[in-house]
Amino acid sequence: VMGDVDAAIDLMLKLKSLDLKLAIDDFGTGYSSLSYLHRFPMDTLKVDKSFVGRLEKSNEDRAIINTILTLGQKLGMEVVAEGVETATQVSILRQEGCDYGQGYFFAKPLPAASALELLQQHQPLGC
Repeated sequence: VMGDVDAAIDLMLKLKSLDLKLAIDDFGTGYSSLSYLHRFPMDTLKVDKSFVGRLEKSNEDRAIINTILTLGQKLGMEVVAEGVETATQVSILRQEGCDYGQGYFFAKPLPAASALELLQQHQPLGC
């Protein structure tokens, strides 16, 4: 998709016209160039789990997450922290203003029926 940026943007706009939400996964690693953020019609940034996993012990990773959160807020995007596994991580992410968390702290991977059951319990799962 990244080879032809204009075609990728056109496809993303078509998907958004169907009321689909688009996210950049694993933000902060690999091919997540800042130069594309203002061009791509994204709704969500997903912070890579490698940063979240070191959050409790690394001021550098906390600073990176804080920067991604600020960037997402300034660009009008929601931010999801991937790989959340501890209550301390949830606490820090809430304190930093993270919109949502994803990971084993909230639930392990589930079959569709079990996931629906969990969602119907109306318990907040976000950061």
